[in-house]
Amino acid sequence: MENPLPDKGRSPKVMSLSDMRNIFQPHLQQLRKDIFINDELAVLHGSANAFRLMMKHQPPFSINDHRLGIVASGEIDANINLVEKHIASGTLIFLGPGTIISPLRISDDLEIYGFGLSDKFPMPFLPEQMPAAFNGRVRDFQLAASATDIATARQILETLWQAVRQADYNRPLVSSLVSAQMHHYDALFRRYTDWRQSRQSREQTIFDRFIYLVNLHTPKERHIPFYARKMCLTERYLGTVIRQTSGITAKEWIDRALITRIQVELRHTGKSVAQISDEMNFPNPSFFCKYVKRLMQVTPAEYRGKA
Repeated sequence: MENPLPDKGRSPKVMSLSDMRNIFQPHLQQLRKDIFINDELAVLHGSANAFRLMMKHQPPFSINDHRLGIVASGEIDANINLVEKHIASGTLIFLGPGTIISPLRISDDLEIYGFGLSDKFPMPFLPEQMPAAFNGRVRDFQLAASATDIATARQILETLWQAVRQADYNRPLVSSLVSAQMHHYDALFRRYTDWRQSRQSREQTIFDRFIYLVNLHTPKERHIPFYARKMCLTERYLGTVIRQTSGITAKEWIDRALITRIQVELRHTGKSVAQISDEMNFPNPSFFCKYVKRLMQVTPAEYRGKA
């Protein structure tokens, strides 16, 4: 029997390492063998108990840090940055800052290893030396890895797990192990990217680039011509490719992303409707309210009142 998850229609809320620590605090005795967490780092060691505990706190979640994971067994269905993904055993996962994830289903035999880095973690790379997989151009990826590559990732994670559980927290050692894992993921990501580019259709490449740009720019830009210019395509051609590739129009993808961002602002900030409207480049609050009402069937004030 699979574990049911909360309704995917709920708005995202930030799930930082600090938030996770607060959630885990009352359960530390039971979780101690599965998780380590301090102000800068969280390490998950195999069991999905910590993962299931987070799931009780009304996903979807917005991620504001770097997370690297290994699915050792079981499977997950999730909506990650607007795209539904099926993640099976033998997959390496990266979720970067700005990712919005809405878990849809997890299996009872789910087993995950991995770590998360807060903004307090001493990142082991200078900004200009950050591996390509983590320099901000890619918000998330999932790699179906070979048994050898999974074993390497597990070995690095096991060493990290032993290091953080020592009486004295050896920060340079921990940073070096994090660096090793990031280099490992980066090498596999580069290999996968080269393979995919050699086989992927032009249309799928255009769609993937469009979704990346929508996730990046939607809070400010909601008009198709902007994305067509960024991709050096005509508006008509871009719209045709997106509709044929996904079955959904480009405008619908933009609206989905924008409404998600609006829900975050209304539910999890104290900003006024006028301020949110201005920050998202609506002509005026009245136009903003009509837009929200049309797509959500409630006004901004009504949505906020349901929080």
